[in-house]
Amino acid sequence: MKIIEIRRHSIRSLGEDHLNQKGVALARSVGQGLGPFDFVATSMLPRAYETAIAMGFAVHEQNELMNTYGGAVEREAPWPLPFYHYSEIVRQEGAAAQYAYRLMDYYMDILGRIPEGGSALVVNHGGVVELGVVACLPQTDFLPWGDPADYCEGARLFWEDGRFVSGEVLRVAK
Repeated sequence: MKIIEIRRHSIRSLGEDHLNQKGVALARSVGQGLGPFDFVATSMLPRAYETAIAMGFAVHEQNELMNTYGGAVEREAPWPLPFYHYSEIVRQEGAAAQYAYRLMDYYMDILGRIPEGGSALVVNHGGVVELGVVACLPQTDFLPWGDPADYCEGARLFWEDGRFVSGEVLRVAK
């Protein structure tokens, strides 16, 4: 089995590109209980990269795919929505679904790079987290997963025999 954690970046000040001190502290705190990871990927935006570093992990790759999803997807899947609503939107097979499947393909590519029993961390953004997760687990009832991913929250997905077999929502204690 392989594991991939997909998390939202930490806290930044409104309109800023970089984490603020509260965001660095949160990422450090969350990171203490994570890992180790065989591979770490982030979007190319500073707040995602800085979150991984503050969590204590070197970044192996940054990918523009996870920066943002653009206007067509935003119209179908405006952030923030609960995981369940994103799953319903992806089932409609529009622009949001196409983007979500591209994320899933990227996550599968990452899983192909790590050893059996290994794990990977991905840090990206609100909406991006949820869309990628629901694409990977199309048969999952996301109603119990609740609200969208808050800062440093996300999901842990389990990969076995060439497919995603299950997942769990990851919350940060307030």
